[in-house]
Amino acid sequence: MTDIPPAARQVRHAVWRDGTPRPGQRLVAEETAVAFTYDGATHAVLMASPADLEDLAIGFTLTEGIVADPGEIADIEVVGGADGINLRIWLSAAPAASFAARRRRYVGPAGCGMCGLESLAEARREVPRLRPGHPLPARDIALAVAALPHLQSLNAATRAVHAAGFWQPGHPMLVREDVGRHNALDKLTGALARQARGAADGVVVLSSRVSIELVQKAAMLGAPILVALSAPTALAIRTAEQAGITLIGIARDDGFEVFTRPERIATQSGCGGPQSLFENSLG
Repeated sequence: MTDIPPAARQVRHAVWRDGTPRPGQRLVAEETAVAFTYDGATHAVLMASPADLEDLAIGFTLTEGIVADPGEIADIEVVGGADGINLRIWLSAAPAASFAARRRRYVGPAGCGMCGLESLAEARREVPRLRPGHPLPARDIALAVAALPHLQSLNAATRAVHAAGFWQPGHPMLVREDVGRHNALDKLTGALARQARGAADGVVVLSSRVSIELVQKAAMLGAPILVALSAPTALAIRTAEQAGITLIGIARDDGFEVFTRPERIATQSGCGGPQSLFENSLG
């Protein structure tokens, strides 16, 4: 791994506060072009934060359905240069042959998760349907939301990046950050894969709004509960319902809003036993 820029840089700038100008300095987030090269052929180029790049390589490869298992990635090399960073990824024989048959190329900015698709149908690609699972207490959702800001170190310094975190009872929260919200979730996916951890027994928390691409990536990750600090789009809600994902938005200190599959969220019934949010709302 050579010539990789830092994730943030100190810059000089002019500050205007209280009607008075003065010189100042600020730490700003870096973004750079990142190319995904599979077996020698460039597949995608996007803008990303130059940190946790192997996580990004693995997560993107998984959530885009290029491989079904991280073990199908034979090798990764991170190569920096004047124009950006090349993630050189080599696949094992079977996925390499399958991927070569459907390879496409696209260039996308950090804020776009669907740039360069070849047809309208690709935007509504099929994703795994997740199993019902056991209800998670509503208090755990609140704990997950409360934990995220304290682990956003790059955003605390720059106020310019998104975060994706995985919260699981009894485990430290795992967080990845990036200028692109899609990249942050891909990095989280890669980090979980490298630790051989599944997402079925926890909560994925996003610092951003939720669009269809993030729901699709969460489904590929196998995350049954997706929580966001902002609101989802209507298409994201429909996609989450079809994928069997519990989609939560507007998550704040005082509560949250459940848009799909509320039966996965448990409260306490009047007699002290667990009760699903869906059952509680009917009462």
